[in-house]
Amino acid sequence: MPTLPFAALALLFALPVHSASAADPSDWNAVLEQAQGQTVYWNAWGGDTHTNRYIEWVTEQMQREHDVDVRHVKLNDTSRAVSRVLAEKQAGNDADGSVDLIWINGENFAAMRENDLLYGPFAESLPNFALTNADANPEVITDFTLPTQGYESPWGKAQITFYYDSERIETPPTDMAELLDWAEANPGEFTYPRIPDFTGSTFLKQALIELSDNPEALYAPMEESDFEAVTAPLWAYLDALHPHLWRSGRAFPDAGPTLRTLMSNGELSLAFTFYPSEPAAAVAGYELPESTRSYVLEGGTLGNVHFVAIPYNSPHKAGAMLLANFLLSPEAQAHKQDIDVWGDRTVLDMSTLDASERERFAIDESNPAMLAPEALANTLPEPHPSWMTALQEAWQERYVGN
Repeated sequence: MPTLPFAALALLFALPVHSASAADPSDWNAVLEQAQGQTVYWNAWGGDTHTNRYIEWVTEQMQREHDVDVRHVKLNDTSRAVSRVLAEKQAGNDADGSVDLIWINGENFAAMRENDLLYGPFAESLPNFALTNADANPEVITDFTLPTQGYESPWGKAQITFYYDSERIETPPTDMAELLDWAEANPGEFTYPRIPDFTGSTFLKQALIELSDNPEALYAPMEESDFEAVTAPLWAYLDALHPHLWRSGRAFPDAGPTLRTLMSNGELSLAFTFYPSEPAAAVAGYELPESTRSYVLEGGTLGNVHFVAIPYNSPHKAGAMLLANFLLSPEAQAHKQDIDVWGDRTVLDMSTLDASERERFAIDESNPAMLAPEALANTLPEPHPSWMTALQEAWQERYVGN
């Protein structure tokens, strides 16, 4: 997919993109009026039953409360939707695109901004955006080191969380060096998803941050560093780790949720997820045993906020803004955090809510696999998006077919 240099981002950030047919996001009454009866095509990852169940609930609420028909276009790779919007732009389709809202962050956000594919700024005009208290929580306006500038609206939080079966493991590994030692002593009981799956790619970044002699380089564009030198410790580590993985590293699970399945059927005894409440939700849903426990590595784990954005050529921008605003409502955020639904952590700042609203977000710490919020305090920031793309390409070149 052709892209502009990352140096062009600063110029692009200064160029707001508005459609003449779109309601002004600062005039919320006009947005509400124009959204009525619209059909919003929400392109979102569809690889997990919990996520899909939540989105089904959202579609029901949007229809009942706002007369907006939301259609979940299920993706297995977000870049496909990005490529579709780019192809529409190249074909001159600037007003009748096929994507109205997209679940996006990281390198895909950077690619869409580079190619001038997003509508905005709109996020800070959403009435519920104030509930994030962005001044005190800059992560809701920053995506993989890049300022969102109102072109994305936050709707959930993610952070690498490890989990294990305490009946099979007494003391789990607490850093990457210990993980390698543990894998050697317990062959076949750990693995990570095949790249470019985002959970697997996040594992690569987690390892690289810990193993690199120059982790600071990861927070600037990759082109400014010696990629081979910075990543050499990662490849040496993976070369040592792979023979001790599930199926001896000759095959990898297709996606993050598959790790949960392998834990459930006993093939793995240690796994990880990008959603901290996933293990607790799986225990509550009888997918994992009550002996499941969660933890984070001693040096902290990689985390980010995930967002939704509106393509520049969406024909239903008002409906898309209304949906993005609903996703930030206390009702939708609390329902999403419920482990019986999904367990995805909220982006709302509890200080912006009244007492009754805060009660809806209480964490059920009686679940043996649930982490207390303070356990996630040491969150490592995401590297610059250029590193993720480069790591994925290098991994595939090095290991695919081996």
